[in-house]
Amino acid sequence: MAVINIPDKNETISEFTKIMEYFNKRGVFCDKWDAGVSLQKDAGQDEILKAYDHALKPFMEKGGYKTADVVCVNSETQGIDVIKQKFVKEHTHSDDEVRFMVAGHGIFWFNLGGDEPVFSLFCDAGVIISVPANTKHWFDMGDKPYVKAIRIFTNEEGWAANYTESGIEKKYGSGAK
Repeated sequence: MAVINIPDKNETISEFTKIMEYFNKRGVFCDKWDAGVSLQKDAGQDEILKAYDHALKPFMEKGGYKTADVVCVNSETQGIDVIKQKFVKEHTHSDDEVRFMVAGHGIFWFNLGGDEPVFSLFCDAGVIISVPANTKHWFDMGDKPYVKAIRIFTNEEGWAANYTESGIEKKYGSGAK
């Protein structure tokens, strides 16, 4: 399931073809992949990456991506509050932020600037999204975090945030403190 929420317009979009159109018009890649691979709850990174290699390999080759890893967090993850705060404050990256949700859920928020209203995408298993480099955004895991996602990068360093310190995420009810 995926749902776009545009709070300042009191608008939602839940039909996936319309979600893809909305993102495509804004230069953001969003699609649905099959996330139906049966994995054990405690499946590790290597097992998860191998299970989705059939989709990852051609996607990574086409996009020039060099590495992938898996992030698995839930409400029982040690230091979860600190982890949540890393993602829930508006930031940018010098690399695209590509995520394929294997299990769980979360909300990507976007602040594209100009006349574009702030909007979010609730996504769960099967959604793949690529936030373009230098795009202002944040990710909210919610009150009951559960995220199992494959992260895909063009560089070996992986995830590095450049925080904007705007505080805009607080206006939209995210968990930022």
